[in-house]
Amino acid sequence: MTHAIRPWASVVIPIKDERDNLTPLTERVIKVLAAREESRQAPFELVYVDDGSSDGSSELLDQLQQNYPMVRVLHFDRNYGQSSAFDAGFKASTGDLIITLDGDLQNDPADIDRMLPLIQQFDLVCGWRKTRNDNLVRKLSSRIANKVRTAVTGDRVHDTGCSLKIFRRAVADKLQLFTGMHRFFPALALMHGFTVTEIPVSHYPRAHGISKYGVGNRLFKSLYDLIAVRWMQQRVLRYKIRG
Repeated sequence: MTHAIRPWASVVIPIKDERDNLTPLTERVIKVLAAREESRQAPFELVYVDDGSSDGSSELLDQLQQNYPMVRVLHFDRNYGQSSAFDAGFKASTGDLIITLDGDLQNDPADIDRMLPLIQQFDLVCGWRKTRNDNLVRKLSSRIANKVRTAVTGDRVHDTGCSLKIFRRAVADKLQLFTGMHRFFPALALMHGFTVTEIPVSHYPRAHGISKYGVGNRLFKSLYDLIAVRWMQQRVLRYKIRG
């Protein structure tokens, strides 16, 4: 009896109406991971979570799944939001490491190579879009939210909104997600005793599609969710069994 080799990495990517970005994104991620030494010993997988797309992304994802054996697709029956997409992707993934990034091509998959060495020392490695290529509204709302979040949670991470992250499996398995909690991955990981670091990564202007976030659904909602995170930090169970 043979046993399937567990993937060394799972790339989890939430998708909401990103049809024109899907093919180049898939090709770039596969190119980066296929060149890794780890891929000579074990497979890797791309787990796309279709969060209720209506622009043809769903059909193209199914085609990509047929064309590339490492691609897996989950389809939501409607739009549930990014936290739900990450949660479903984490639970469906099987890799020892979980890599997350956005589907809009503003993250550079090549940065994964620079982040992977840090996962040997830390449980969660976060990308930091030190130079943002977004409009003024998005830059301003993110800057305010990040400053307030850091002051309240103490996570000392500059840019939790950057989806480019690498998790050890234990971190993803421990996280209990609720709506909006994807914005607080570093604080939640620290809350459970995991180690977190960050590294500057590239950020490119959006070439295709339309951004789904602005002041109304990013700044105000994240500040509201911050209250819940602070409550969890104060109430999280921390105990050790002796002997």
